[in-house]
Amino acid sequence: MFDITLIAMGKLKEKFYISATEEYAKRLGAYCRFRLIELPEQRLPESPSPAQIAAGLEKEAELIESKLPKGTWLCVFTPEGKLLSSEDFAEKIREVKLSGKSSACFLIGSSFGISPRIKAQADFRLSMGKMTFPHHLARVMVLEQLYRAEAIQAGSKYHK
Repeated sequence: MFDITLIAMGKLKEKFYISATEEYAKRLGAYCRFRLIELPEQRLPESPSPAQIAAGLEKEAELIESKLPKGTWLCVFTPEGKLLSSEDFAEKIREVKLSGKSSACFLIGSSFGISPRIKAQADFRLSMGKMTFPHHLARVMVLEQLYRAEAIQAGSKYHK
């Protein structure tokens, strides 16, 4: 069975986001071994300087690197990434599986983004669109799209 890991910076607090996350994680379990890793965001001043942001992202990068599964295919969600339809996203995951990889890891960065060092390590950069979303909502959206991608690959009627 294929392994999917979602690394997300920040901890969910709102019950409705937690419930939605749990629901999609449960649904994904029918298609893959799913694991969610929540990592703490670096605390920065109210109005951080570019240098403080860069230093915070580098500390987060060290933590992220320590949690990346060995030999995994890494996809980061970033505004400059590629835009894909749900069908194209399902096809991308299918290609990863066919390439011989046994796992994929998806990364949602902190409110200040993702370290350029981590982006450089990524096998794929994916955008969720030009709109800005709260990171907690983005987590639910990513989980729904992962579930949808697996359902598409399985020929389920979930995706219409």
